[in-house]
Amino acid sequence: MPTLKIQTRWREMGRRALDTVMPPRCMMCGDVVADPGALCASCFEDVTFITEPFCTLCGIPFVDIYVEAAETAVCGACARQAPIFDRARAVFVYDDKSRNLLTRLKHADRTDFTPALARWMVRAGASLLEDADLIIPVPLHRWRLFFRTYNQSALLARWVSRLSHVPSVYNALRRSKMTPSQGGLSATARRRNVARAFVVTDEEVVSDKKIILIDDVLTTGATLDSCARVLREAGASRVDALVVGRVPAPSG
Repeated sequence: MPTLKIQTRWREMGRRALDTVMPPRCMMCGDVVADPGALCASCFEDVTFITEPFCTLCGIPFVDIYVEAAETAVCGACARQAPIFDRARAVFVYDDKSRNLLTRLKHADRTDFTPALARWMVRAGASLLEDADLIIPVPLHRWRLFFRTYNQSALLARWVSRLSHVPSVYNALRRSKMTPSQGGLSATARRRNVARAFVVTDEEVVSDKKIILIDDVLTTGATLDSCARVLREAGASRVDALVVGRVPAPSG
């Protein structure tokens, strides 16, 4: 016990010394903040964190609905056609103000954001994680991974696994088709684009498992549905999704 206290004290001293030389910065605007992986007060107000009420299936936030009905409320899109995944939860609304945060993670090598984003994901997805068996990130095609050098979903999955103590498997899914970017496509085009784009590498790993898919953004759910379909066919008992950003009203 004394050794642990000494180690903790040394870590705190090292953290204070580092903060003096390189103070922690807001993940969105770069202003100095109190703790690493935090947002300043102004940027925090700009981010719309998703809380109840929201669709119990896809997690899209509602505006005008009684909270009492939130536990069973389903959005119009899910009422017309339920997603293949069972449930999805997100940290915040993906809009013009929050987009910068995920764009920098995805395209500007700000992988240092992942621990903080994962902490938010664990809180947002607490109901999914409590009895989950396995965490699986949405994979990139090998050529896209080669040029980008990292898969942001895999980085998020690693930290969500570490914080939630739910085991993760990073190669359970493989992206077998090099599909064009989903940006700018309608919902129908997105589904056509990723149809049969994923394969399960080992059915024994996912069979009878309650799985959580990890991705950065949920727009129409086409990618997550494509992943969930093959996992279901491989015997998964449940497939949920946990993401950082949720597009509030996807078109198409």
